[in-house]
Amino acid sequence: MTAVNRETAPEHVDERQARAVAEAARETEWRKPSFGKELYLGRLRLDLVHPYPRPADESVREGEEFLARLREFCSTVDAARIEREERIPDEVMRGLKELGALGMKIPRAYGGLGLSQLYYNRALTMVGSVSPAIGALLSAHQSIGVPQPLRMFGTEEQKRAFLPRCATTDISAFLLTEPDVGSDPARLRSTATPTEDGSAYLLDGVKLWTTNGVVADLLVVMARVPESEGHRGGITAFVVEGDSEGITVENRNRFMGLRGLENGVTRFHRVRVPAENRIGEEGKGLRIALSTLNTGRLSLPAMCVGAGKWCTKIAREWSRERVQWGRPVGKHEEVAKKVSFIAATTYAMTAMLDLASQFADDERNDIRIEAAIAKLWCSEMASQVADELVQLRGGRGYETAESLAARGERGVPAEQVLRDLRINRIFEGSTEIMHLLIAREAVDAHLSVAGDIIDPEADTAAKARAFAKAGGFYASWLPTLVVGEGQRPGSYSEFGPLAGHLRYVERAARKLARSTFYGMSRWQGRMETKQGFLSRVVDIGAELFAMSSVVVRAHSDREDFPERGQGAYELADAFCRQSRLRVDSLFTALWANTDDIDGKLSRRVMDDRYTWLEEGVLDPSTPGPLIAAVEPGPSEKEDVHRKMG
Repeated sequence: MTAVNRETAPEHVDERQARAVAEAARETEWRKPSFGKELYLGRLRLDLVHPYPRPADESVREGEEFLARLREFCSTVDAARIEREERIPDEVMRGLKELGALGMKIPRAYGGLGLSQLYYNRALTMVGSVSPAIGALLSAHQSIGVPQPLRMFGTEEQKRAFLPRCATTDISAFLLTEPDVGSDPARLRSTATPTEDGSAYLLDGVKLWTTNGVVADLLVVMARVPESEGHRGGITAFVVEGDSEGITVENRNRFMGLRGLENGVTRFHRVRVPAENRIGEEGKGLRIALSTLNTGRLSLPAMCVGAGKWCTKIAREWSRERVQWGRPVGKHEEVAKKVSFIAATTYAMTAMLDLASQFADDERNDIRIEAAIAKLWCSEMASQVADELVQLRGGRGYETAESLAARGERGVPAEQVLRDLRINRIFEGSTEIMHLLIAREAVDAHLSVAGDIIDPEADTAAKARAFAKAGGFYASWLPTLVVGEGQRPGSYSEFGPLAGHLRYVERAARKLARSTFYGMSRWQGRMETKQGFLSRVVDIGAELFAMSSVVVRAHSDREDFPERGQGAYELADAFCRQSRLRVDSLFTALWANTDDIDGKLSRRVMDDRYTWLEEGVLDPSTPGPLIAAVEPGPSEKEDVHRKMG
């Protein structure tokens, strides 16, 4: 890591230092195979996903028993009330606690249910279909809140102290983002200063968008420990009691969707945190956060799957019920395309999520790329699915459920689902950041062999060694990208009519790897700035992963559920045909695009070159800075923190 003075880092961090901090937190070793990584290297490792993995019988029994209880409970939840009152009723929270929903992912040894990742996600799918706000609360609590980092990095004493509370009574939250710090952790301003006797840390700072923060009993907080004698310093993770002296929840934030979300602004002023509440070593907080998110990100696609399944149901019913020009609208080609897209995409999202979840449960594969792709791809596609449903229902899609019910029709909350889903493209890594994160892993093989070649600070001898290393790597790798199973007509024949799609995936994976190599050859050290190119590389890989997932899932469904076998094949075939069109378009856009023009135009816009374009309108925004200045110190606002349930 580039040396950064931790006292002044938030105010004096250049681009190189910021990248160094992020790179130091990244997991660089690949101890287990990765289907996604292999795809980006041009290899379709079908053996890693086929046969489609299935959960153990005991896991299924426990999971299904809980889902049955959860379904019964969720059927009593008044989702419209949550939307109307903008909060989850306390009696609903009490019911979830009694069910054990707070401890779905927590091992039985610590008072939890010990569900598999697969059934945890299926539970979130069900809950999220009723109320995405409840789904978000449970997800933030277990996927990124106190339970997950403690399970992975906590001491046995910490697990015994906190996990039973998280499993039964206490809601947790994860606090990383700050008013002026989003995806650039090098500028983190919150500090945790060690006391003179070393028994505690004093926490100061302000955290923004603290999901569950308004009602949280326990917090995971990321703060910078100043470097000093006996302290290596750096971004560090702590478990903090939510009612500690010096903590003030200064505001409950409200959003276009997820109106029941308990998200706020939390200020820390000299909050004493016992040293034994530190998770891991000093300076390891960012790595802990990123590792936690590897599986934690799977909760968002779980909610996307729930939305997709619901949209499929409404699209089916409405397209058959609504008649225009003498026949149901679903029989008109323009509407039929939307219905097909909604159903086929939902099946693909389900296949991708279940596959990545089973990977997490089996622990045989490295899933950092698969989980990131699932989050990226499902959040984007679910938004399109919901948007198409709104369009399909026309004026009734834009009308609120409350208004529909008031005039005697079924209160279908299509517009709410669209609003609620929108945040998933921002939560836990925006689409743009996910593109960069996945791209970094996708081109890792190239960067590892070409590091000193493209490093402007490397000396001549280092560059010479790097050239020799790169020559050896590419001499053995590039020939494998010329021909493959995708060019043999009879390959993958066990997949019947879907075999052609796998042959396409295999060919496209090799083409993608060649394209990445051409990009590296063309731009070398500037490759990391070609974000348009890299985002398309990532999106192509995501589509190939989705196609692979849906084909092996359909094949598995045909064997395990003969009654749905033909339907599974039909959905998979339609999805792959749609996906192939998107992939072909992305390949074209790798080299034929407006990226350079867009960059120049954007800079000119920011230089006020086109302000005349804004004439003739008024800005209804209220006065104030675009980013509020935040300084550490005692709070001057009322504490809006409350206990829930």
